[in-house]
Amino acid sequence: MTTSTRSAGSAAGNTLRRGRRRPVESIVQVLLVAAALVSIVTTVGIIIALANPTIEFFQQVSIVEFFTGTSWTPTFLQKAYGVLPLVSATIVVTVIALVIAVPIGLGSAIYLAEYAKPGTRKVLKPVVELLAGVPTVVYGFVALFALNPLLQKWWPTENGPGFQNLLIAGIAMGIMIVPTIASISEDAMSSVPRSLREGAYALASTKMQVSTRVVVPAAISGIVAAVVLGISRAVGETMIVTIAGGLTSDRVVFNPLEGAATMTAFIANISSGDIPVGSLDYDSVFAVGALLFLITFALNAVSIRMVRRFREVYE
Repeated sequence: MTTSTRSAGSAAGNTLRRGRRRPVESIVQVLLVAAALVSIVTTVGIIIALANPTIEFFQQVSIVEFFTGTSWTPTFLQKAYGVLPLVSATIVVTVIALVIAVPIGLGSAIYLAEYAKPGTRKVLKPVVELLAGVPTVVYGFVALFALNPLLQKWWPTENGPGFQNLLIAGIAMGIMIVPTIASISEDAMSSVPRSLREGAYALASTKMQVSTRVVVPAAISGIVAAVVLGISRAVGETMIVTIAGGLTSDRVVFNPLEGAATMTAFIANISSGDIPVGSLDYDSVFAVGALLFLITFALNAVSIRMVRRFREVYE
């Protein structure tokens, strides 16, 4: 058998093997497309479900009043539909959560990616990620009945935190999103090529300098994505703020020692009551939900833009 004959036979065999894999590859491709379509259809379904009640709400309530009013009391005798109290409480809780989660999450990621030995990393990373599996209702009760009494006991002034307050809700939420930021950031740092680290070490850089001045800037797109995802989780969290944050919404609250209702806490609270379907109070839930959807959508859009802008491509 000549060399050309053997080559032709080998090429035919490869073609046949590829032909046998094609049905499986087609099935996998169909499944992947179906999974992508499910997410798109779900998003469209959410928009359709929110659209009609939201439009009916704004037919009776001015958009100016909705975005500028400083009192949200749809279930009170004297009704007011200014969403600023809900938005301000959501911002306060989210900022507190980020102040806690970003340093701890990034510190954990740097340690796991640059300092921890392989055996230590295999143990510690799953332990950190276990926090993500704890039900959020557990965080809420721990914050309210374990953390808050300690804060009230050791608070340096007489005007300490109330029974329900935004501070403990933010602390609990920050602990909850630590695994999200730590895990995604660590994956981004681990994907940085080893050659960049070795080049920095060749220039007599210390491990700290390599971690903070080489690895972190090289993985900044993944870190930004992790932080924005953490913000989205904080904005959309329900049970922690419902249990530990309070339900005050008749005024704008920026003091973290006071209790106040966030957007998700209002939705959870009012949805559990006996509200007539089609009433203005019922439609207010969808109006707040639509605003929450727009905020999270904007955060994700900003995240995608920033990831594309700061993405580093390595060969």
